[in-house]
Formats: sequence, C-alpha cells, structure tokens
Amino acid sequence: MAIKIGQKAPGFNLPDQDKNMVSLEGLKGKNVVLLFFPDAFTGVCTKEMCQTRDELTFYNGMNAKVFGISVDMPFSLGKFKELNGITFPLLSDFNKETISAYDIKIEEFVAGLKGVSKRASFVIDKEGTVVFAEVLPNAGDYPDFEGIKKALGSIK
Repeated sequence: MAIKIGQKAPGFNLPDQDKNMVSLEGLKGKNVVLLFFPDAFTGVCTKEMCQTRDELTFYNGMNAKVFGISVDMPFSLGKFKELNGITFPLLSDFNKETISAYDIKIEEFVAGLKGVSKRASFVIDKEGTVVFAEVLPNAGDYPDFEGIKKALGSIK
C-alpha cells in the first residue's frame, strides 16, 4: 500500500556505503529526507544525488538528515559516492525489504532486471511521520526538490 502523508514512516535498518547500520528509529529527533533511486552510475540518479550534494547546506540548515537509498551493494555505493563527491550517506537496500515496505519496488526494470526502486522521495519529521511523499512513475523523471524543501520548511 502506498505511503501517505500523515502516516508513520516504515522503519528500516540498512547499511551505508561503509557498512555502518542506519535505522529510522535511530534518527528520531531529526527531520529525514529519503531519496530512493533505481541504480547508481546512471544518468538521472547521478544528477539527482549530485544536486542533493550541492544543496546539502540547505538540508543541514533544516535539521534534516539526507539519505540516498538504492538496491546497489554497499561497495558499489561507496565507489559511486567517491567518484561523485557525494557528502551524505548512501544506504543499501540490497535485500529489497525497505523498497517493499515503502511500496516502491519496480517488478521489471530495464533489460529484464527485476526489483529495483522507483524514484521516490519522502520527508519524515522528528517524530517519524511522513510529511512529503512523491513516487514517480517513470525512472527518468526528476524529483520535486522544491516540494521537498517546502515540506522541510513547514516542520523546521
């Protein structure tokens, strides 16, 4: 079932690019931005993560922790982060549990690949409630960064 504004965000416990575990429960008291993307090293995904990197000062000023999440392995995410100078954590949902909980799993992607994430953005407030939710039908579409920023401004 699709995640709706006003509901509690599904919890997760995922390794980052350095294999450190990150849980939503451990982020209570901070606003959280989750940027789900299909695959590292692809055009739109790289552009999205690099734009977020370039605007990280804004997110920090909103007391927000930003995470990119994909089904790539932590090792791949580490290389992707290094090559693009990404300055926020990238989380690996290799087991596809979180994309299933957020109902954003693409059953069939490009070239017969199965089980990647739809491009989706969620803003979660300090109490764990979803205040912004965007799930894009096309992996080539670009997130509504202005909507994300507006949502953060409303809960700062």
